[in-house]
Amino acid sequence: MKAVEVLGTRIDCTSYAEACDRIQRWATQKTSCYVVAANVHVVMTAYWRKPYQQVLKSAALVTPDGMPLVWALRLLKDPTQTRVYGPDLMLSWCDRAAQSGLSIYLYGGTEAILEKLHHNLQQRFPNLTIAGSYAPPFRDLTAAEEARDCDRIHASGASVVFVALGCPKQEEWMARQQGKLQAVAIGVGAAFSFHSGQVPQAPRWLMHLGLEWLCRFAAEPRRLWKRYLFNNPAFVLLFGWQLVKHYSQQIGIARTG
Repeated sequence: MKAVEVLGTRIDCTSYAEACDRIQRWATQKTSCYVVAANVHVVMTAYWRKPYQQVLKSAALVTPDGMPLVWALRLLKDPTQTRVYGPDLMLSWCDRAAQSGLSIYLYGGTEAILEKLHHNLQQRFPNLTIAGSYAPPFRDLTAAEEARDCDRIHASGASVVFVALGCPKQEEWMARQQGKLQAVAIGVGAAFSFHSGQVPQAPRWLMHLGLEWLCRFAAEPRRLWKRYLFNNPAFVLLFGWQLVKHYSQQIGIARTG
């Protein structure tokens, strides 16, 4: 699989079908690994926090969740790259799991969100087996609590665990469970809120323009203002410099060739 480093973070060139093929193979083999759906917030968090960047490098798969990263991959490596959006990847895998008989586990959110999410997923995928769900407390867990959660997931027999704790918490949680949790963990961020109906998704046309963040910012300005008003401009500037260096190298290679 082709991959590109965007501001030091590896982003894999993939598709929904290819991602689901890989997840199915890992789930069938009980491989302990995790999948990250990366957007600008993820990449910029990794840029400022190198230990978190290492967490991303250890992931089995890092998909281009946000349109700016899709454009980055198109400019640097693959002009045909499309978006592999975490909430849509979740639905794609649920469809695959319903067909293949592999069960899922829902980890994150609140009890109310999980109840609605469970209902909506079963309505959409009648053959989907949801082995269990758990909403951990909104604080740092102790080692004993994490171990109990891991045991709970193991006991459910789930092959794939959807993790919705938010960035960077969910990726760090998945990295700590690697080698302990005999399942594929997939970080899906706000997908539980979207698919439960608690938070509306942006219109698809706005997503295609890379402006989904405007809807989220309008819905939760107090929580998200730092993320969007600081990280987004910083990403544009830093990636612009990366792009300049990339094309300068390409021109140099062409001249020497």
